[in-house]
Amino acid sequence: MITGIKGTRLRRAAAVAVTTGAMLATGALTAAPAQAATAPSIAAKGGYVMNNATGKSLYTKAADTRRSTGSTTKIMTALVVLKQPKLNLDSKVTIQKAYSDYIVDNNWASNASLIVGDKVTVRQLLYGLMLPSGCDAAYALADKFGSGSTRAARVKSFIGKMNTTAKDLGLKNTHFDSFDGIGKGANYSTPRDLTKLASSAMKNSMFRTVVKTKKYTAKTTTKSGGTRTMAPWENTNPLLSSYSGAIGVKTGSGPEAGFCLVFAATRNGKTVIGTVLASTDKTTRKTDATKLMNYGFAK
Repeated sequence: MITGIKGTRLRRAAAVAVTTGAMLATGALTAAPAQAATAPSIAAKGGYVMNNATGKSLYTKAADTRRSTGSTTKIMTALVVLKQPKLNLDSKVTIQKAYSDYIVDNNWASNASLIVGDKVTVRQLLYGLMLPSGCDAAYALADKFGSGSTRAARVKSFIGKMNTTAKDLGLKNTHFDSFDGIGKGANYSTPRDLTKLASSAMKNSMFRTVVKTKKYTAKTTTKSGGTRTMAPWENTNPLLSSYSGAIGVKTGSGPEAGFCLVFAATRNGKTVIGTVLASTDKTTRKTDATKLMNYGFAK
């Protein structure tokens, strides 16, 4: 008969051995399946995330509900410019007073502080469009790449190209009535469509370079032929500085749109890309996007 502390230890050891044997017999000690990622709750009214390589949907919230897009519209503006045949990024555009007046007339809309009379390259205008979200840069690009004998005709033509491109990309719930997101009631898209648009745009190396740039300083040509060093344009996308692997894409906001963000990040060879529309404020927009990217990488 086993007695005392020693006996107790032996009985415990035997019990452990029996239990261990039972667990091994049933496979209970094999690796447990990974905890399934829980879909996050976001403040934004609409959200969507997909695997950029496969196009597989990873998260949806009102993903096909049409909403105002704010300056995320400028993704399409940039794409239309970059799709122009025989595009010369170093060709120069003279900044017109109409572009400056447009900013003032729209309650000092976001702008690149372009100076009337300066000659600015298409490349520089793309940075001015996408980093500080310059509506003046958007106007200049629409005027440059639209067709027609008047500025109004050229702008209308350019917006037509935006809608044609949307159709070509199969964006069935997208329509533009502006070149910059300051719409007239018919400028809308959805989280899914904007994500697909951004995914298409990210195939262009120039677009990728621009949207991942945190800061850019343009040197423009003045009326007198001198050089003007512009104040640096800083990217409005906060994720570039706060989220490891962030590579773009574009912020947007407005009275109708709320706070929007099209985002993309790459980690360990996997790229997730997505959109939040109609979030409540800048901070929450960033939080929403961060949640969705984390979830996308966990899926």
